Amino acid sequence: MNTLNILERNRVILCHFDSYSTALVFARYGSSILAPSPLPESAAPMPAPGDVTEQHDPGAVLDALVAQFGLDPAKLNPDDDFQAWMASDDGPIRIHLVRFATLDAPKEAIEPLGGVFKPISEMRGMPMIELNLMRQIFNQIMGGG
Repeated sequence: MNTLNILERNRVILCHFDSYSTALVFARYGSSILAPSPLPESAAPMPAPGDVTEQHDPGAVLDALVAQFGLDPAKLNPDDDFQAWMASDDGPIRIHLVRFATLDAPKEAIEPLGGVFKPISEMRGMPMIELNLMRQIFNQIMGGG
């Protein structure tokens, strides 16, 4: 399966957590935190499907993200504890959480993509579905996950 097809069935939330200051920031691209594109209008939360296929494999998604965005895979940690799925008209979409494993949030890594790092407190006006995803991530990370 090629990179484009994989990223049509998946979205990635990039974040950075500083355990010293407990600062959690999310990469934001315009009006969305989802890479490579926002969810379709028809998207709605759903439970994980019983038959997760290779098109939703976290390793393949990370490889596709690295290839498309030119990110350094050595600085990225997929968070396997995060689970979110969305139903759409074209089938299920898996949401993946990838955390930057750097001392500071790597602004230079996402600026060429039109991205900026923002805390959840500065995300007013975002789609409610994305605000709920951020809240889920916030609770998981701050809860020790």
